[in-house]
Amino acid sequence: MALCCAVRLPRRHLRPWRVLLSSRAGRDRSLLTEKTAKWKEKKKARERCSPPASSWEERLANAVTPLWRLSYQEQLQVKYENQRKILQTLASHLEELGIDVQKPGGLCCPLQPVVPSCYEDFIRCSPLDPCLLFHEGGHWRELVVRTTSRGHTMAIVTFHPQELGQEELATQKALLKEFFTCGPGTVCDLTSLYFQESTMTRCSHEQSPFQLLHGEPHIFEEVLGLKFRISPDAFFQVNTGGAEVLYQAVRELSQAGGDTTFLDICCGTGTISLCLAHQVSKVIGIEVMEKAVEDARWNAAFNGISNCEYHSGKAEAVLPQLLSSWEDGRPLVAVVNPSRAGLHYRVVRAIRNCTSIRRLLYISCKPEGEAMRNFVELCCPPNPGKKLSGKPFTPMLALPFDLFPHTVHCELVLLFTR
Repeated sequence: MALCCAVRLPRRHLRPWRVLLSSRAGRDRSLLTEKTAKWKEKKKARERCSPPASSWEERLANAVTPLWRLSYQEQLQVKYENQRKILQTLASHLEELGIDVQKPGGLCCPLQPVVPSCYEDFIRCSPLDPCLLFHEGGHWRELVVRTTSRGHTMAIVTFHPQELGQEELATQKALLKEFFTCGPGTVCDLTSLYFQESTMTRCSHEQSPFQLLHGEPHIFEEVLGLKFRISPDAFFQVNTGGAEVLYQAVRELSQAGGDTTFLDICCGTGTISLCLAHQVSKVIGIEVMEKAVEDARWNAAFNGISNCEYHSGKAEAVLPQLLSSWEDGRPLVAVVNPSRAGLHYRVVRAIRNCTSIRRLLYISCKPEGEAMRNFVELCCPPNPGKKLSGKPFTPMLALPFDLFPHTVHCELVLLFTR
């Protein structure tokens, strides 16, 4: 699966340093010097990766794939160092709470080498009358292209209607369909062509329906011998080969046996849970996107898997209710794979306070962001103020996967136990 998203030009924000004129001014100046030195060090590192570009192609490459100038081994090393700093930060946060988890190197748990990518995704953008900033006008927001190993290709065009009427919108859709079915775009051999009118950065099918202009409503992919149906707004890893390696690792790290119930939070189309379903007693999935839940149920039925149930709704609403009435004495293993915004605090609280969950796998594509808050809340001592009464988790192992070559990003799997 290859997935492309729109690129926004980076903005620079100036942060003025305020030095207090007091007895602490000396220490403040020292702090200022230290922060300035760190900023210069980071700037030099960025310049080594992406020196000044001489063309728009290089500027675009620097914005989308900032590590493209480095060899692949150097890219892996950069990513490993980034993950190491994340684990050091988590160890520091936990140390402030009186929890001694530091391992060699100041990490909170052992960090394994980055698992290399199996193949790379590609990016395609269509800047026809672009809409970079909504208030500045323009219409073409982004072109998302999904491809699969089965030879299927889905294109999703996001369009800002601005002040256009329905007749003008219909004309644009007709021209777009003609381009891909009769014009130069036929070379793409699209399986599906979708169009979405959106006045927001991103919205779901329920907020603004995906309109099928041409082809089939779904594309299909195979992962670890299973067939998966994919809707236009359903989450699916962009690197299928890398995802297979990741899911195999999750399967092994979960240590889920025949008496285990597997809880898949933010399950998308059910890829992770369905890949583990044959080795557990039962699978329970939770996903906010209704179309993705429909796909997950279809995927389970098509692959002959009958021990799965999938719930549609926000995890912060579904999970607490599900776990509050949990009376099953069988082991419960959980995996969470949230968006970059991390887990809602009610989800963390529900997991933390459910004594049946003794093993948790957290998958994050941005562990240095809001996920860090989740990690701390999972591992901190019981906190009545935050209604965290359950025994804390302990980070046991971190395993990064390079699903995004030529970028600084990794998919990090953190194993927590208690």
